[in-house]
Amino acid sequence: MSDLSTQHRLIPAALEAVGTACAVSRAVQANLAQLCEVTKDDRSPVTVADFAVQAIISLSLADQLDPLDRLIVGEEDAEVLRTDKQALIRKAVLEAVQSWRPQVTETEMLDAIDACNHDGSGDGFWALDPIDGTKGFLRGQHYAIALGRIENGKVVAGVMGCPNLSIDQSFPLGEVDSEGVMYAASEGAGAWEFADCNATSSPMRILAQKYDASRPLRFCESAEKGHSNRGDSGKIIDAIGTEGEPARLDSQCKYSLVARGQADGYLRLPTSKTYIEKIWDHAAGLCIATEAGAIVSDVRGNPLDFTQGTRLEKNRGVICAIDGLHQKIIAAIDSLSIAKE
Repeated sequence: MSDLSTQHRLIPAALEAVGTACAVSRAVQANLAQLCEVTKDDRSPVTVADFAVQAIISLSLADQLDPLDRLIVGEEDAEVLRTDKQALIRKAVLEAVQSWRPQVTETEMLDAIDACNHDGSGDGFWALDPIDGTKGFLRGQHYAIALGRIENGKVVAGVMGCPNLSIDQSFPLGEVDSEGVMYAASEGAGAWEFADCNATSSPMRILAQKYDASRPLRFCESAEKGHSNRGDSGKIIDAIGTEGEPARLDSQCKYSLVARGQADGYLRLPTSKTYIEKIWDHAAGLCIATEAGAIVSDVRGNPLDFTQGTRLEKNRGVICAIDGLHQKIIAAIDSLSIAKE
């Protein structure tokens, strides 16, 4: 059995960066009302958190890694943040970053955000989603900070912080555990859980469930309805077995629920013929789930292809499920002619 000592060489730096970002994003989320009042913008807190987290992870990796090891494909760029119209947001982002590192200047912060401008080509880079689960963040509920390492077109490592998710699986998903939990995985080394989003806590190995056809199936569902085709999801589940109580939460945290045995599957079916998934929405979660024993593919059963730049151009939708169930899902999609182009 693999142990944590065999993890990818860049995992320690990623754990430190994501753990720091979890603490700062949690503080921003706790200050939702005040930020909205100051900026007169109801979406400003998630904007502040997005930019602050990207800056922190960029700066943290730059502290620890060689230039070629810290290339990042990030979701954000600082162009709009540099405008006079965004002065209040820019100030709030700087204050959030300075809560971690007081000496950071505005220029350094903006440059760090823009340093995450890699195009997704080359031998090795990170894919970063600074705040995955916008609606969950704004509701004061679940979101994820997801950092996946891609080398030669393959996801080889991933770290994901879930600042409001409890390590206790009996804790209600509709409630917030302020201690949170963080996950790390790398190719061949398994998936691991860190309490309190703390890289120095004693890690625990996590494993996906074994498939049991007689057991009601528990699927993850997004709290945001537009993220998947729920009608087709129901048809697929009905064709396979009995559905149990769904696990409802936002963000890539859903991957971690499958990975740690709290859910059996996660269906992200295409919502339109033109929508193409982004690599930062799946890289970290895919690594964590697969290293825990689950299977991740597109709706055709094909592996996700990370050789196409910033988007999964050759894939449609995403299916994450435990071994045994995943195969049945793909067969049901095919027999029901769901998600056909």
